[in-house]
Amino acid sequence: MKPFSYERVSSPAQAAAAVMAKPGAKFIAGGTNLLDLMKLQIETPLHLVDVSGIGLDKIEPTSEGGLRIGALVRNADLATDARVRRDYGVLARALVAGASGQLRNMATTAGNLLQRTRCPYFYDTNMACNKRVPGSGCSALGGFSRQHAVMGVSDACIATHPSDMAVAMRVLDATVETTRADGRSRVIPIAEFHRLPGNTPHIETALEPGELITSVSLPRPIGGTQVYHKVRDRASYAFALVSVAAIVQRDGTGRVALGGMAHKPWRVEAAEAEMRRGSKAVAARLLSGARTTHENEFKLPLAERTLASVLQQARSAV
Repeated sequence: MKPFSYERVSSPAQAAAAVMAKPGAKFIAGGTNLLDLMKLQIETPLHLVDVSGIGLDKIEPTSEGGLRIGALVRNADLATDARVRRDYGVLARALVAGASGQLRNMATTAGNLLQRTRCPYFYDTNMACNKRVPGSGCSALGGFSRQHAVMGVSDACIATHPSDMAVAMRVLDATVETTRADGRSRVIPIAEFHRLPGNTPHIETALEPGELITSVSLPRPIGGTQVYHKVRDRASYAFALVSVAAIVQRDGTGRVALGGMAHKPWRVEAAEAEMRRGSKAVAARLLSGARTTHENEFKLPLAERTLASVLQQARSAV
């Protein structure tokens, strides 16, 4: 690990200003991803700004009837909150499917949204990776790609986003609230928060330099049967090959988002118009334009079958 300086701050505005004041600075909270990357010298911040003491650790009702989740709320606390379990079951299930109990006790809401890909070429500093070194190339394109993305990919990157929580947030239409370096606040719809790789896969979110996530807001509960199902290589502590977050209403309408398939949680609202026609019609729209490798082409039938199973489960419970 390379040397770095460290400071603690007491407010979101102070945190954002501190990061902007020193080139190469980064925020740190739970550190479940950043510290690992620093040990491997994939992330080499010159200065860390500790935001763990700025008080963003509450889950509170909003005036619109939803919930505001502080950026520093631990994943374990969010998953067990009675209001989340009652009204946003897809989120509670997604959180429990992620990582391990020990990590969920440390990982934060904002950190979960911001975690970096687990692509092995991103983690191997001897290999070319456009996310780690822009313009160096993508070793995954001609390498081991079983875990990699099949939707929204580009010639610059085929990495997936690893978060389970983010997939549930996407199907719930959450919004991300931030404080900019100049102290102004901003609200970013979750649909616009994560970016597809394009030619700049190292730019992963819509955040500006020095911008700090302060909370994530969930809209008023929409009811329905909510399911999250994750297909992975082992029963725990593994990232999704494919995951499905679904909300199905009594009238047959609903919402669907996929994890493990793209550089961001994958949702196509036009596909949801096909819900009453059945899972095959939904999958046809949802997976249109897929680009696979020989090693990950299995993800398309796997996603179809997982979606069919989830929708059948949800409809039988409505």
